[in-house]
Amino acid sequence: MTIEEFNRLEPEAAASVLAACADIDGWVAQLLAGRPFDSRDALLASAGAAAQGWTPGEVDSALAHHPRIGERPQAEAIGAANAAHSAGEQAGVNGADTATKQALATGNADYERRFGRIFLIRAAGRSPDQILAALNERLANDDATEDAVVAGQLREIALLRLGQAVPG
Repeated sequence: MTIEEFNRLEPEAAASVLAACADIDGWVAQLLAGRPFDSRDALLASAGAAAQGWTPGEVDSALAHHPRIGERPQAEAIGAANAAHSAGEQAGVNGADTATKQALATGNADYERRFGRIFLIRAAGRSPDQILAALNERLANDDATEDAVVAGQLREIALLRLGQAVPG
């Protein structure tokens, strides 16, 4: 949709578009309040600025709408829009060899034990080996560092998805 079409959406429909990018109520509300946007770039700039203030609780809540890396997203568990986004973003992982898929599954479990949440990375544009390397590197992070990394990855994913939802 164009920025003009996004600006004309009823608030509930616009909120749905935004929540599929990052299901964080305050972020959605802030962007709804900023409409109409002069351009797609203005929307993305506002979205990025609004995402800088995400709290650890908001980030953790949003993670509930993301599947584990390497797992097939289930619409029933994370919602149809999030499942569709995730499937496309993780398409590169589908072609990984069996050893890499197993290493990702093991790494996911290690990460969850270490940090108490799923491993999140912007998978779009990354190979399975790059994702696995990042997972292994991030297992060595302390909690505060990893909190910041996860929030940054969630921002990247939200902006990527928003850019795809409003491409022109």
